[in-house]
Amino acid sequence: MTSLWDSLTESGGPIPGAFHGIDRSVRLASLSAATALDVPPGTLRGRSALIATKCQLAAALAIVELDGLVRRMVLCPPDLSATHLAFVASVAGADIVVHDAAEPIEVGGAITNVRASPELRAGRIDRRSTEPTEWVLLTSGTTGAPKLVAHSLPSLAGPLVDGSTRDSIGAWSTFYDIRRYGGLQIYLRAVLGRASLVLSCANEPTEAFLARVGRAGVTHISGTPSHWRRALMSGATTLIDPKYVRLSGEIADQAILDRLRDAFPRAQIAHAFASTEAGVAFDVTDGLAGFPARLIGDVAAPATMKVEDGTLRIRSRRTAARYLGSEAAPLSADDGFVDTGDMVELRGDRYHFAGRKGGVINVGGLKVHPEEVEAVINADSRVRMSLVRARHNPITGAVVVADVVLIDSAAPAAQAAVVDQLKRELLDACRQALPAHKVPAMLRIVPTLELTAAGKLVRPRA
Repeated sequence: MTSLWDSLTESGGPIPGAFHGIDRSVRLASLSAATALDVPPGTLRGRSALIATKCQLAAALAIVELDGLVRRMVLCPPDLSATHLAFVASVAGADIVVHDAAEPIEVGGAITNVRASPELRAGRIDRRSTEPTEWVLLTSGTTGAPKLVAHSLPSLAGPLVDGSTRDSIGAWSTFYDIRRYGGLQIYLRAVLGRASLVLSCANEPTEAFLARVGRAGVTHISGTPSHWRRALMSGATTLIDPKYVRLSGEIADQAILDRLRDAFPRAQIAHAFASTEAGVAFDVTDGLAGFPARLIGDVAAPATMKVEDGTLRIRSRRTAARYLGSEAAPLSADDGFVDTGDMVELRGDRYHFAGRKGGVINVGGLKVHPEEVEAVINADSRVRMSLVRARHNPITGAVVVADVVLIDSAAPAAQAAVVDQLKRELLDACRQALPAHKVPAMLRIVPTLELTAAGKLVRPRA
């Protein structure tokens, strides 16, 4: 597999599939005689390009057009600040920025602006691949500046080659933006599987997005657990009838798995673990939180995993090649394992995710993983989602507090006494399931919780 375009045209027959945006659709076959890029012939080959469009549909088309043509392709999420865009351009040695802004984008240096649009224009770009394109994704850095993670198409498509990308799939969709690892996996599943893809749109209401998904007959759909909790809260899950529902990006606790099973009794519910650096490690389809302990140390599996110092570590051909930048730290250890920073605990014959290594709350020297407290709270059938965080305390340094969103969002205003009783019951459940230092000192009922642009709960920095 040398490029996406080569994959689409390898059979010599019709090119199936389409990308569906919020207000228009584009069939991939249309790219045979048209282009989404406003660029003179010969401008692109061998260049380093940033894809920095606001519109996902324009980005989806540009990725197909540029892979195998440019030497490096950097996928920039639409919420990337101007400062960070300039930083990324410098580190990546970019000399082209592909955008859909009204005016040229200034990111420093001699950079050619290329306009992209979902409205195709007549013209043909020679997409014959001469050398593989380096795919660069961004992930959060400890200083706030993004880290640039270099992949190849084979490393990104590894999980898809290991499985089947040619199943009879009507259409894929995802809550994710396709320029982040989770969304890119769904994008590649659709393109390489010769299926269609319904793209989400920033700030589009959940109900409107799922209505589009339903009208398109989507069979396979993915999102974070927080995405799915919001979808359940909206009541719009009745608008779709998928065969396959996938969760990734956050810990999938038993409560969200059970609620999705109730919402989609005919669908397979799967939760996957992946990181931008290490790639996809596994997916679980047995309906249970965590993953079987037998997967650890299984050298026959596509991804080899081990647990060291309490964190999950992964080695596979899906792993990225390196970080970009002269000051970048090594991506993996000498043995090839990538430390994901995700803490796991063995309970019986199953490993469960406890939380991020850097997200621990220190209560008087004792550790609390917010996610393990959230799992207890979320298990209550009256709770939609929760966020556990630290609050400063002069004696212990910190105490645990929890913000909780109820399924019945009108309850706090209409039934104060009932809600007070519910808060007491939630705290009692925590006392029964957790050591005393992990029990929230305060529990608040809130109408909503903020999500990041990647669809994850916004957690305070440690």
